[in-house]
Amino acid sequence: MLRFGRGDAAAFELLYRRHEGKVFRYLERSVRNEALANDLMQEVWFAIARNAATYQVSAKFTTWLFTIAHNRVVDAVRTSRPMDSIEAGDDSRPDGATIADRLVADLAKEPSNALESQSEVAVVMRAVAQLPSEQRSAFLLQAEGDLSVEEIATTTGASFETVKSRLRYARTKLRQLLWEYA
Repeated sequence: MLRFGRGDAAAFELLYRRHEGKVFRYLERSVRNEALANDLMQEVWFAIARNAATYQVSAKFTTWLFTIAHNRVVDAVRTSRPMDSIEAGDDSRPDGATIADRLVADLAKEPSNALESQSEVAVVMRAVAQLPSEQRSAFLLQAEGDLSVEEIATTTGASFETVKSRLRYARTKLRQLLWEYA
């Protein structure tokens, strides 16, 4: 990021390639709307570009990046843009695929993150979608952003203990939901 701030355009391309997948998955799973996630993705990277010259290292780059992404999600929710359910069909797609179907397809492209079957992924994504928004956000920041509890606290503006509680409640709820699905 410091190299990009000094005018090295190739450094931006490297940052983007390195983080685009995680950021996009976080955005899409947070807002559950691909089009909105694409818009937010652009806003996040425009913010990165706008602030490159003044960027100062105070935490890991990913913490700063996911703070920007999280703030864009919060702004989008506040403006109450319509959001698709994870189970809603997409009328613009000829196959009527749901967001859950697309998430399954996206995960299948990354074998290291894929579960054994598409149906298992769909079940997990339905369970994640049922979490309260603050728990879902903390869970996705940890799962998709690889952020620590401390970094999630910084990103969301919540206390360390609050984030720990949200993650604990999210995991408990996910275990319960997944047990029910099993």
